[in-house]
Amino acid sequence: IYLIITYTILLTGRFWNVGRIIRNLENSLGNASEMAELLEEPIKITDQKISSKITEISDTPVEFKNVTFCYEDDTKKLFDNLSFKLSRGEKVGVVGTSGGGKTSLTKLLLRFHEVNSGDIRINGVSAREMSQKELRSLISYVPQEPALFHRSIKENILYAKPNATQEDLEKVASESHSLDFIKKLPSGFQTLVGERGVKLSGGQRQRIAIARAMLKPADILILDEATSALDSHSEALIQDALWKLMENKTAIVIAHRLSTVQKMDRIIVLDQGIITEQGTHDELIANNSTYAMLWQRQTGGFIKY
Repeated sequence: IYLIITYTILLTGRFWNVGRIIRNLENSLGNASEMAELLEEPIKITDQKISSKITEISDTPVEFKNVTFCYEDDTKKLFDNLSFKLSRGEKVGVVGTSGGGKTSLTKLLLRFHEVNSGDIRINGVSAREMSQKELRSLISYVPQEPALFHRSIKENILYAKPNATQEDLEKVASESHSLDFIKKLPSGFQTLVGERGVKLSGGQRQRIAIARAMLKPADILILDEATSALDSHSEALIQDALWKLMENKTAIVIAHRLSTVQKMDRIIVLDQGIITEQGTHDELIANNSTYAMLWQRQTGGFIKY
């Protein structure tokens, strides 16, 4: 009887293992199927065989010229003949209600999507005439959720400029208010950040992304909601770092918090893909329109007693 019970337990364990292996196999096949579908997707944005290169910095580094765009799964146009330009060194804030097209604007500029008609020009050259590598080498980009690799802090920052010196590395870490917390880590710059930077706080990840953008030799800067998910202390540190980052650059700053763009040279208000207002903070407050309403909500509060 003892042997029968023992063999029964062993066999039961084997069957459980077989079941577990089958479940793992099914999950793996499902993931492989999704990966195969992704790999079979046609590449929709391609470079021209002979790509143009930027030979000089224009007085108009960024220009949207009669841009019309809608997403593939949407028949409604997000942008219809949208036109605006940035002067060299100008800092422009882009604000508006949710779904107004703010982030889509940055995706078009980085050529993550292709415009349906019109043109986006970088230093006088059409983005479609440039290789994607060339285009993105000209732009520093800090998104709301920065992309960090499961590598060391040093490698994540140096991704922007692999041949940078240790002195360069420490300089941008200091200017981005990252150096203090990096030095407190057991392995310093060699600390592994984990997948997507999970071992760091949101503010720390954002400061690493800013340090990386500071290191990149690019004259155009895009900040997409770079402080929206942070607490007040982290935001105060990052706001200071962002102004240092914007020095001598042409900047587009997408923001939900209007305090982020209050000191910009110009503020563009987007509503359903249309520029409804533009001007300085004081000019837009005086207009007493959409921007003034948003400002009042954020500074005066939503609840009335």
